[in-house]
Amino acid sequence: MELNYAIKVYKQYFNFASSHFLLFDDGTREPLHGHNYRVMVKGDAPIGDSDMVFDFLDIKPIVREICDSLDHKLLLPGENLNIEINTKDSQMEIKTKDNSFFSFPASDVLILPITNTSAERLAAYLCSEITRLTMERFNFSFKSLEVEVEETPGQSAVYYHEAKS
Repeated sequence: MELNYAIKVYKQYFNFASSHFLLFDDGTREPLHGHNYRVMVKGDAPIGDSDMVFDFLDIKPIVREICDSLDHKLLLPGENLNIEINTKDSQMEIKTKDNSFFSFPASDVLILPITNTSAERLAAYLCSEITRLTMERFNFSFKSLEVEVEETPGQSAVYYHEAKS
């Protein structure tokens, strides 16, 4: 009989402060605003070497690195049809279907491969990055991975991914 195990990490430094706005299907958007996001990760896998699912010392730097890459950035959805993003000199120019126009230093903007910058889509993005980096660096894949992104205390979204067998 195989026993089921998981690891769960939610360190105080698994956080990022970022700005964003959601884009709605009708072309409107919410106002530009920010959150102090917190991240929690739970990974299931068979128990492995040294009687561990995955070493905490290996997963913590991965989650921290991803959080740090999002920190102090304007997060934009690169896969949303209701936004136009162009780089002009060192500026990122953003136009939405409701005719809003923004210009930011390109170094302050991060375009993500997601359809919107909701907590749900950010959780899925974090999950895909954790999955990619654990495979690249450790040739390891969780059987399932759950990532929770908290926008404000008591308000979060959870993305759950099961690896293909």
